[in-house]
Parts: sequence; structure tokens; C-alpha cells
Amino acid sequence: EVQLVESGGGLVQAGGSLRLACATSGLTFEKYTIAWFREASGKERKGVASINNQNNHTSYEDSVKGRFTISSDHAKSTVYLQMNSLQSEDTATYYCAAAWPVHVLIRPRFADYWGQGIQVTISS
Repeated sequence: EVQLVESGGGLVQAGGSLRLACATSGLTFEKYTIAWFREASGKERKGVASINNQNNHTSYEDSVKGRFTISSDHAKSTVYLQMNSLQSEDTATYYCAAAWPVHVLIRPRFADYWGQGIQVTISS
């Protein structure tokens, strides 16, 4: 059974940082592209960052470039999202997702597996 489990969310002040983790199990981690999506209240789910574990290629949504960093720890089968300079607009439920064979995972419909989601709230 494939599982993706997010952790690290919470409440932080604007300008602060958080690091989300997506621990995976039941899949061949090295084959998959793992991505973070977010869904703000009343809005559609949108891709934030993606990492291809076969070639380490990363991709970011424009509004988070330079602030967010996605990385993989192959030994732990875990993907991280380091989020710096957080803004109120970053408030959302964050989901990790996995897909194969996909070079960049930015559209929800291409994901094979999803985590349960974790809340990130930025206070201004």
C-alpha cells in the first residue's frame, strides 16, 4: 500500500519559515516525481513545487520562486519543502503527491497518489 504522509505544518507569522516533510512508503521512491500542491479556501488545488527523483530536476510555481525549496532525501524516501519569507497568501492546505512517469508534476490530474494534506496558516 502506497502512503504519503505530510508533516511540519502549523501557524507562523508573516516573514517566517516552515519546513514540510512528505514521508513516502510502498513505492519505488527513485522512480517517482514528487510534488507539493496547495489549496486555499475557495480556490482550486495548484502545484507549488515538483522534484523528479530520477534526475533531480526541480520546478516551481512563479509566486514561490526564490522563497521555497524542494528537496529529496532518498535514504529516508522523504521529500521536503522549505518555505521562507512566508506571506498571508501562502495560507492553504498543502498536499504532497506522487506520479510516474512524469517529468514535472504540476497538474493535479496527473498525480497517482496523494497525501492527506496539512494546514499552513500565515498570520499577518
